[in-house]
Amino acid sequence: MTPVEVVDRISELYDASVASLQSALQEFISKGVRPDPEWRNDRRFAYPYLKVIYQPDGPPPVVSRSFAKLSEPGIYTTTITQPKFFRSYLISQLSLIAKDHDVTFECGRSNEDIPYPYVLDGAEGVDAEVLSPAEFAAHFPTPMLSHIGDEIADGTPWIEGEDKPLALFDAGRVDFSLKRLAHYTGTPIESFQRYILFTNYHRYVDAFVEWAGEEIKNPGTPYNKLIGPGGVVVDKDTENPVKLVSDGAWRRFQMPAYHILGPDNASGITLVNIGVGPSNAKTITDHLAVLRPECWIMVGHCGGLRQSQRIGDYVLGHAYLRDDHVLDHVLPADIPVPPIAEIQLALSESAENVTGDTPEALKKRLRTGTVFTTDDRNWELRYSESAKRINQSRAIAVDMESATIAANGYRMRVPYGTLLCVSDKPMHGELKLPGAANRFYERAIGEHIRIGIDTLERLASGDAKLHSRKLRAFDEPPFR
Repeated sequence: MTPVEVVDRISELYDASVASLQSALQEFISKGVRPDPEWRNDRRFAYPYLKVIYQPDGPPPVVSRSFAKLSEPGIYTTTITQPKFFRSYLISQLSLIAKDHDVTFECGRSNEDIPYPYVLDGAEGVDAEVLSPAEFAAHFPTPMLSHIGDEIADGTPWIEGEDKPLALFDAGRVDFSLKRLAHYTGTPIESFQRYILFTNYHRYVDAFVEWAGEEIKNPGTPYNKLIGPGGVVVDKDTENPVKLVSDGAWRRFQMPAYHILGPDNASGITLVNIGVGPSNAKTITDHLAVLRPECWIMVGHCGGLRQSQRIGDYVLGHAYLRDDHVLDHVLPADIPVPPIAEIQLALSESAENVTGDTPEALKKRLRTGTVFTTDDRNWELRYSESAKRINQSRAIAVDMESATIAANGYRMRVPYGTLLCVSDKPMHGELKLPGAANRFYERAIGEHIRIGIDTLERLASGDAKLHSRKLRAFDEPPFR
């Protein structure tokens, strides 16, 4: 089978399983008819599996790219969900593998069933509120936390004699995150783009929406609409996009997302307002990782730690002092998190482009260095404890998200970067007081968000090869 034929067959198998499960749910809710217990044996509710079988006559070829290559002979396996949503991704990965390796593809029904909550919303005419979760769980497959984990991403060695993992995440893990994304962001998964921008201030959202509203009206733009939380849609005929979005349902969602769609509905930009703190940063990146985005970058505020810095200066994170702690149990703090050169260069070029500064002038207001990311917003109150570490690390800025965004990107093999704007200098008596802060926000936010947008557009142009081999281990699943 060709890659296209494989994905078509997987889609057929998945659609049949979903239809069977939704039909059984409808019968159970509306008529009290219990499903045929044989579903446990005949796999009628099962996820499809995908296998790549590789048994070469000689050693594997040397392939320079960082993914879609097979390091050793064997059978590589994963389960698949939402194959229509992931169609282009799956076909691209399989096509690259087939181009360089003599492989056979195989698909069928797996031994893992689709949990009922992942298809319940799509069951026509179903009112799930009439029954308790326990009643569903007694008769239908349910999510099993013991089957959902990040062991592959976290580097657990492959078990000798078993099939090797084809992807970082299997179907159950992906479905778990897809539901969480819709819950946290208030937007459907179909709206998410491949280039992701994070911020932690709603003022940046207003600036993004204002830019998007004008951009969509431009006849030469690659963008056609903006999707906001709660079903808000902005197109070229929308009169006041900022008011429409601001008056919308975004307040109901913990980390609202905004998507400006490109011509293929995938190569645009997604902005997520993650709020403040490393816990939120880990939560959203844990779930966004299953979408296999091309990259994610953070634009937010920081405290400047050097006397020479001024309010409004930029900090391009090049290294991170990880005092956020939320990833320590899966990615110990002594594991280095390297900068991604292509993103660092794009951020720097975009800063020069948007500000209009010459390289010499930009050096006076953009500094590259270590960002100290803390989980304590009031770290200033324990200054005597922090000062020595800050001095030893040579950190030039302090924030609460950058190291988490970078470390989880490293962990999940998603290219990452952070560009921060100095909003105060707590170690030098320049505190973020309301009046000064508002003047700073009015001046700086529009420029800052435009640098983030320009960076992602630059990366999406195809000139940069983002997926560096420094993100991949020697024992890696083939899929990106």
